[in-house]
Amino acid sequence: MVHNFTNKVVVIGTGFVGSSYAFALLNEGIAHELVLIDVNEKKAEGDARDLNHGMPFAPSPMLIRSGSYDECRDADLVVITAGANQKPGETRLDLVEKNVAIFQTIIEQVMSSGFNGILLIATNPVDVLSYASWKFSGLPKEKVIGSGTILDTARFRYLLGSYFQVDPRNVHAYIMGEHGDTEFPVWSHATIGGQTLKEYMNDNSKMKDLQQIFFNVRNAAYDIIHLKGATYYGIAMGLVRITKAIFQNENSILTVSALLDGSYGEEDVYLGVPAIINRQGIRQIIELPLNPEEQKQLHHSANTLRQTIQSVNIR
Repeated sequence: MVHNFTNKVVVIGTGFVGSSYAFALLNEGIAHELVLIDVNEKKAEGDARDLNHGMPFAPSPMLIRSGSYDECRDADLVVITAGANQKPGETRLDLVEKNVAIFQTIIEQVMSSGFNGILLIATNPVDVLSYASWKFSGLPKEKVIGSGTILDTARFRYLLGSYFQVDPRNVHAYIMGEHGDTEFPVWSHATIGGQTLKEYMNDNSKMKDLQQIFFNVRNAAYDIIHLKGATYYGIAMGLVRITKAIFQNENSILTVSALLDGSYGEEDVYLGVPAIINRQGIRQIIELPLNPEEQKQLHHSANTLRQTIQSVNIR
């Protein structure tokens, strides 16, 4: 069988998120080739060997190795998980200066290889670093995607599903905005089995509980970092979900960090919005009619991110 695409993935950064993503990718069997890059070359080499030893149990063959930035030249997808980690008590935006500097070096090396695929960014603060990656790379906006609020949306659906005792895959609800403290729930478009939450509940007595569910979503990362030092399994599975949507040309709607170029009345900022993802990257941003409160929250989130972008030197 002839493949037009090799479905080659390069992962930059084999820390908790990068290695968890590589492991989840191997289990899904959706890539044919995987290259791991890390400043700690021994770690990347060790991960490659460890993953290869699981090959007899994998759903399909995959070429896995560690390598250098030259490998990006013919990659379909470069996933960046490298960068300084969020420490307990630190917000995602506190990380910005450290990671913008790291990203400038990484993107320069990726692009000098001749790379012309899709960039997928997972490092925090993901919206700011997606914007920086778009600027540094010169790639078209649809080819630079941040993991955005894909994990927040998954947490939201999981907690709503638990609360109502409904399979979270049948709960449709989005978290939009910054992947961070200014994110917000889109209550006006949350549905269970085609019914709005209001219709499903029959009354508003549970609204207080629902508000608490959102607070738990927003604070989930802080709680997990406090408990175990970092979050990586959920986001790794989210990144694999995006990878699958790209490689299988699914036209799936996922809440990723995308460049707003007039959508939702916002310009020149990356933030989490529902978008159609396929082999070309972001095909289209879905513009939900938000209620005035949600529109205000989105604007606040966009402004916060723009201020952060302006506070560091991104050209």
